[in-house]
Order: sequence, then structure tokens, then C-alpha cells
Amino acid sequence: MVYYFAMQTQMSAMPNLLRHAVMDDLPALTAIYNHYIINTAITFDLTPFTVTTRRPWLEQFAPASPWQCLVLEVDGQLVGYASSAKLRPKAAYDTSVECSIYLNPTEVAKGYGALLYQQLFTNLAQLDVHRCYGVITLPNIPSIALHRRFGFTDTARLTEVGRKFGKYWDTLWMEKPLEPAEATSQA
Repeated sequence: MVYYFAMQTQMSAMPNLLRHAVMDDLPALTAIYNHYIINTAITFDLTPFTVTTRRPWLEQFAPASPWQCLVLEVDGQLVGYASSAKLRPKAAYDTSVECSIYLNPTEVAKGYGALLYQQLFTNLAQLDVHRCYGVITLPNIPSIALHRRFGFTDTARLTEVGRKFGKYWDTLWMEKPLEPAEATSQA
């Protein structure tokens, strides 16, 4: 499914789209994520991916499943993505997902993360998803603010849980309850 939206951008004949990721997006998705691996502690991955090594990550997602990857195109360019992935490998966790957003670093603070999350949570509310979790490396005030905007609350702080760039980092776990669409519409 493709979601068209209007935003103020430079004059362009190309529509702005928010849609499910496809394999042709993998080079752009990999480039965006690798920026965060190389330059930040936002992700605890230490080694950049190739398109080939990143492929299994993209293959886990499917539009009708709790595990989705949405991409945002503005003026024909992929500017970022939001995903919901398995929280843990054991089956009892399948109604809980970990949600993430990654944007091209030149496209932050433009409202794109909010667009992606809004559609992702709308999609997940139609499915058997009970909880969404965000795991945020500290400090990251913009990410915490975005998650709070969408109803996430602080659940746990893990201290010095990851080591990157010769330093130990804390993470904040945030949680968002999801109500099924039927329950929300009956309220």
C-alpha cells in the first residue's frame, strides 16, 4: 500500500510517498543506517553493512505482519524509514515489537519521523500488536521527545549496557500500549 501526502517541499512533479519498503530500497536503507553505525552510538552495531549483508534484515518485514518497514520518499528521494521488528525471539513476545526510525542525516527535524511513526502505529493497531518498545541510546533528547509525543513512557534505564567508541552507553527503554483499532473506534 502507498500513502500519498502533501508537504511543503521544493517545486517537484514527483509525489511524496510513504510506503512499505521493497528490495530496490535496500541500497538507500543501508546507506542511511551505516551513517549511524559509523558516526553515532544511536545503534550498537559496530561494523557497517553491505547491501548483501543487510538483506536478511529487510526480508523479515511484510506489510500484513507486525514486522513492517515503511519508507518515506520526498521529491523522489528516500529520506528515511521506520520499522517494527521482533522484540525477542521467543514466541510469547510476538505481540510486542521494537520500533525504530532512521533518517538521512540531512533530513532530520523536518517532521519526517513523525509521519513515519504515525503511519506505522496506524498499521500496527490493525494487527495483533499489544506493545511497542523504543530502545534509545542516551543522551538523545530529540528521540525521547518524539517517542513521548506518540505516547511512549519510560520503562527502564539500562546503565552502561553497550560499549562503542571506547565508551559505555546507557539506554532508555520506552513503551507504548497499542489498542486494537476496533476498541479505539468503539470508544
